[in-house]
Amino acid sequence: MATEPKTWRLALAGAGHVGGGVLDILDEQGEALAAEHGVRLLVTGVAEFGGGAVDPAGLELAVLRTALAERRPLGELPRVGVSGLTPVEMLDRAEADILLEATPVDLVDGEPGLSAVRHALGSGKHAVLANKGPVALAYEELSALAAEYGSMLRFSATVAGALPVVTMGQRDLAGCRITRMEGVLNGTSHSILRAMERGISFADAVRDAQRRGIAEADPSLDVDGHDAACKLAIAANAVLRMPCTVKDVAIRGIRELTADDVRAPLADGRRLVLLCLAEADATGYRLSVEPAPVPDDHPLARLHPDEMGIVFHTDRNMRISAASLEPGAEPASAAMLRDVLDISRSTSCT
Repeated sequence: MATEPKTWRLALAGAGHVGGGVLDILDEQGEALAAEHGVRLLVTGVAEFGGGAVDPAGLELAVLRTALAERRPLGELPRVGVSGLTPVEMLDRAEADILLEATPVDLVDGEPGLSAVRHALGSGKHAVLANKGPVALAYEELSALAAEYGSMLRFSATVAGALPVVTMGQRDLAGCRITRMEGVLNGTSHSILRAMERGISFADAVRDAQRRGIAEADPSLDVDGHDAACKLAIAANAVLRMPCTVKDVAIRGIRELTADDVRAPLADGRRLVLLCLAEADATGYRLSVEPAPVPDDHPLARLHPDEMGIVFHTDRNMRISAASLEPGAEPASAAMLRDVLDISRSTSCT
């Protein structure tokens, strides 16, 4: 006899590119997920700026997607719309089991995402994050809160989207000590460097990245190295078990580089990347983000302009690497669902 799929009620905070992508995947592949993984993922709440929609019995995903595509406020939807709905209010009214946190990143106070995640974990609900702000600023606090209330905190999408930095480091290398972790974790800066390698100026490379939709109108977080540093700090906490914040990372971005600076290493068989580095020392790990040349045969030197990559070195003389091609937001959306399915599997084993 076939087993009925387990139902998980999801509350989505933030329905931009990543959060909206989650709705797209669930609407288009929900039946396949139920058949393949034995889970029924029901969206019971969505909060966006200015309002949201709630229905504990399940929202109609096609209606949500149409409203978002037409830029109509979700708070004005018939029957389910709630004007002024905050993520915390939405979480309670949606009677959700899992919070999906995909609001815009704020690296000053982490809001509104941090309050929503605190509320979810403190209420015994699980939390899945694409927004790196809360874990970059309050990793230890949120981990302790999850442990206290028996909740699960998952955030693999915060470190380079679908690139399996956290999952590979925590699971596949659990029997090893990681001595060095190297990564290209910011796709925007990597794309800009590869353009500059062709002789394009920094300013023109940034404008081209903005035209393609991979750089923000203000690209400072990317080109000054702060986005990459946040991802490195999250990985250091989660994978290396090193308590830290972005303040513990030495940061130098790519803003001051010229095309000649980027091209110079090519003469001796190297390629310049914005390198995220965690290197073991006597007290733990040294953390840095800076432009650095790597040999042509290094995995990070072989990345496509739209790829990100991670390389782990261990005490067992093993090197393991992974790369992901992520020209858009959809891989991060899929990574959020990867974490939801991981929570489902974990609870079924307890």
